[in-house]
Amino acid sequence: MPDIRTTKNYTSVLEFCIVPFSSNLEDDMFFSNLFVLIYVIGLLINFAIIIVIYKNDHLHNPMYLFLSNLSVVDMCYTTVIVPKLLYILISGDNIVSFTQCFIQMFFFFMIGSTEDLLLFIMAYDRYVAICDPLHYHYVLSMKVCILLIAFIWASGCLNSLLISISVSKMSFCRSIIHHFFCDSKALTKISCGGTELFYIVVYIELVILGLIPFACTLASYIKIIRVILRIKSSDGRRKTFSTCSSHLIVLLIYYVTIATVVMMPSSKYSDLLEQIFTMLYSTVAPMVNPLIYSLRNKDIKKGLLSLVGVKKTFHWVFSKYKG
Repeated sequence: MPDIRTTKNYTSVLEFCIVPFSSNLEDDMFFSNLFVLIYVIGLLINFAIIIVIYKNDHLHNPMYLFLSNLSVVDMCYTTVIVPKLLYILISGDNIVSFTQCFIQMFFFFMIGSTEDLLLFIMAYDRYVAICDPLHYHYVLSMKVCILLIAFIWASGCLNSLLISISVSKMSFCRSIIHHFFCDSKALTKISCGGTELFYIVVYIELVILGLIPFACTLASYIKIIRVILRIKSSDGRRKTFSTCSSHLIVLLIYYVTIATVVMMPSSKYSDLLEQIFTMLYSTVAPMVNPLIYSLRNKDIKKGLLSLVGVKKTFHWVFSKYKG
């Protein structure tokens, strides 16, 4: 049982009890197998993309530098959540200490904020490449890209620190968290006071790290589409659009799932629906993102085939057949 201490009219929660999805044993086994599969596939594919970009010199440009960082973010996203969730599902030990809960929440928001800014920078990269290709390597030089990446990670860390501090000011009179990890929104539901600072920080975050990057990304793609429509040949339009289609799909998945979680009204099934949509952008999307990029990018696809030795095998079989 969670450690709860009461002094007069004040209740202090020292531990939390995480209740993910369902308490049914059969459901726990299903979810544990599902998350193991998602976690392993996501790690392997993202790690493979990082290796491919590192090993191929012709991929050492801003677009692939940002893509490799997205793979790092995706691996961190699932690692922050899935191992602890698997432990809870397999062992049945749902108790999480106050410190463990806040450490998990800190890293979750740091990775989330970093991904949000990174996706915006990747949209800007496509904007410069398509709308101003002659100045692409000047605007996005390697030095500028490294500074942007450092800024993104530092901003994510600062934002997460502010959110974690605001949540720590809350007082909790209940200990059961109906979620699969320590999420700030789930913690507000068991809070009995001190949420004012949290909501102020969240509203500021939504504007600075939510609305502004989304508006700039939308403006970038509007300009990109205008440039593509001006291209006379259909083959030219198709090739140009293919350079940003993967990122556009990833953006749609990311923004739709997060917007659904943020704007979901309270209802009988809101807790379960929030968990499902949170799972989509925090565990499923990190596995799907590299698949989208690898399937729609010839350079990545060739690199992955070369990495697993498929190309060498085909050459060997062809030479044997020819001989």
